[in-house]
Amino acid sequence: MLDMKQITKVYRTEVVETHALRAFDLHVGDGEFVAVTGPSGSGKTTFLNIAGLLENFTGGDYFLDGENVKGLSDDARSKLRNRKIGFIFQSFNLIPDLNLFDNVDVPLRYRGMAAAERRERIEKALADVGLASRMKHYPAELSGGQQQRAAIARALAGSPKLLLADEPTGNLDSQMARSVMELLEEINAAGTTIVMVTHDPELAARAQRNVHIVDGIATDIRHESPLRKAAATVASGA
Repeated sequence: MLDMKQITKVYRTEVVETHALRAFDLHVGDGEFVAVTGPSGSGKTTFLNIAGLLENFTGGDYFLDGENVKGLSDDARSKLRNRKIGFIFQSFNLIPDLNLFDNVDVPLRYRGMAAAERRERIEKALADVGLASRMKHYPAELSGGQQQRAAIARALAGSPKLLLADEPTGNLDSQMARSVMELLEEINAAGTTIVMVTHDPELAARAQRNVHIVDGIATDIRHESPLRKAAATVASGA
């Protein structure tokens, strides 16, 4: 699904050269749930921007769903991003002047979908996150957890193969954070690949893998989450 090989990212000014990523290697298979952790300034945001085709890289290769994105034009990157990737942000990024239905509709309009298909996708996505009865409400009329669910619905409506989540529970209290995390686990169990940047070790521990970034270098820590371990135990009859 996502395959980065020897990715480097260097920011240059007239007097300073900053290496944000150094020989960065990461493979994320179809259907995985990967948490990305690391201290501030470690390169997590740069990685996420490159993974989401929002930023170019200096060297290396990046294959998204089998396609090497190196050298693609801005237009080609935008089209690939719109087809393959969904984004969930810490700040929700909902448009305050639009109700939930229209917020979810915005990225679908860019894909040129017919109105009937858009409506079907929007209604299903909002129903999937438990907001079917709120589709005519505006963001300011919702709790933080509901706004994040609306943002997840917006991402899901496009049927992305890869969901990138940037601190998706960062602005939520612990109860709402758990609710959103449970929703992400359900989405992953249905087959969507998820890469989540988080500072929360409890949330990171619930993912299948934890990729820890320090000074632009990734260390892949594989573990089995307690939730998945419990499910496996039940399935085996142990």
